[in-house]
Amino acid sequence: MKLFKGIGIILCVFITSMFFFPFEFRALPEGMNTKKLMAAAALVILLWKMVQKHELKMNRDFLYLSILAGLVSFCGVLSVTYNSTDDYTYATYITSCWVWWGAAYTACQAIKWVHGRITWVHVVNYLTAVSVFQCFLALAMDQNKPLKQFVNSIALQEDLVFQGNVRRLYGLGAELDVAGSRFAAVLIMIVFVLTTTKIQKRWYEYLIYLLAFVFITIAGNMIARTTLLGLIIGFAYLGFLTIRQKKDAEQNFSRLWKWLLGVLVVAIPLAVYSYNTNPQIRKNMRFGFEGFFNYFEKGKFTYDSNETLKTMYVWPKHIKTWVVGDGYFNNPVAVDPHYTGEITGGYYMNTDVGYLRFIYYFGVIGLLFFSFYFMEVGRACIHRFPEWKVMFLLLLLLHFSVWAKVSTDIFLCFAPFLCLDSEDETGLSDCRNI
Repeated sequence: MKLFKGIGIILCVFITSMFFFPFEFRALPEGMNTKKLMAAAALVILLWKMVQKHELKMNRDFLYLSILAGLVSFCGVLSVTYNSTDDYTYATYITSCWVWWGAAYTACQAIKWVHGRITWVHVVNYLTAVSVFQCFLALAMDQNKPLKQFVNSIALQEDLVFQGNVRRLYGLGAELDVAGSRFAAVLIMIVFVLTTTKIQKRWYEYLIYLLAFVFITIAGNMIARTTLLGLIIGFAYLGFLTIRQKKDAEQNFSRLWKWLLGVLVVAIPLAVYSYNTNPQIRKNMRFGFEGFFNYFEKGKFTYDSNETLKTMYVWPKHIKTWVVGDGYFNNPVAVDPHYTGEITGGYYMNTDVGYLRFIYYFGVIGLLFFSFYFMEVGRACIHRFPEWKVMFLLLLLLHFSVWAKVSTDIFLCFAPFLCLDSEDETGLSDCRNI
C-alpha cells in the first residue's frame, strides 16, 4: 500500500510540475503545452463530478474573477482595435486565466486522490518539491550534456532561442524570470509554513523545509535572479516576526533561527568548495549572485541586468499611449508585417519593465484594471482562508514588485488555493502529509 502511495506522490509531483512549469512535448502539435492538456483534463473531471452529483455548482469566485479577467481582455481588445494592431497577447487574457485555473484544478484533484484530502500545506509541499526538482534538474543538465540533450529532445525549451547570446540554466519548463518569480513565491510559502506556530513541526520537518529553502535560493538564483526577491521578502517577514515576538510570548522563533544557522553552517562550505572546484558552478554562482561578488570585489552592489534595466524606463510621449496604449506588447517587427514605427532589437519601445509594457499595450486604464484584478484574486483567497492572510499579502507584494522588472504574473501561485474546497481544508494542525 505504501509503495502505491509513493508512486502516486511521485506522479503528483510530476503533474504539479506540468502545471507550475508548463512545457511543450515535441511530439504534440505546436502550442499545445502541458497546462492546456491539464486544463482540458479539468473539464473532464468537472463533467464526471457533475454526472455523479447530478448538479453543477458555479464557484462565485470563479465567476467574479472571470468577469474581471474579461475586463482586462476588453481593455486589450479596445487598444488593439483602436490602434489597428495584431498583438492579442492580453486581449485573450481571460482564456489564460481559465487555462491556469483548470490546470491548477487538475493538479489539486490528483493530490486529493493520492492523499484522500488536500490542505494548503499539501499545496506548499508539492510546489516546494517541484521547485527543488527543477533546480536539481537544471544543475544536472548543466553538468551532464547527454541528459540535457535527452530533455531537449522530448520537450521544446524556449530558452534554446537564447543559446549563443544568453546562456542560462533551465529545467523542464523552468527558465528565465518566469521561473525566478515562481521560485520566489515558493520561498515565501516556505517561510509562512515555518513561522505558522499552529503547525506542530518535528525536527526533520524543520530540516527538510530549510534545506529546500536554501537549495532553491542558491540554485534558483543561478536560473533567474528574480528568485532573490522571495528571499528578501521572506527574510524581512521572519525578521519582523522575530522582533515582534518580544510582545507575544506564544511566538518564539529561536528554534527556527538555530535550525537555519545549522543548515547554513553545512551549506556555505559546500557552496564554497563547489565554487572552487567546479568551473561550471563557479560561472553560475557568479551570475546568480553577481551583486554580492561585485560588492566584495569592487565595493559596489550592482547587477549588469539592473544597469540595463535603468535604460529601459522609456516613458510614453503621447497622451493616447498613456490612456489606451499603442496595442503592442511584443516586438511589432515579429507580429505585425505592416508596422512602420520605431524598430528596436528587443521588446516594443526597447523596454522590458512590466509596468511600462502594460502601459504601452493597453494604457493606464488597462494597467489599473489588471492591477485591480490581482488585488481581487488576493482578496478572494484571503476571504476564503483568512488564517493565511499574511501569505497572500506577501505574494501580492512579490507580484507587484516583479512588475518593476518584468511583465510576468503569478496568478498560477494563487490558483491552487482558489481550487481548494473549504470542507477539505481542516485547518493548520497537520503538516505531515508528504
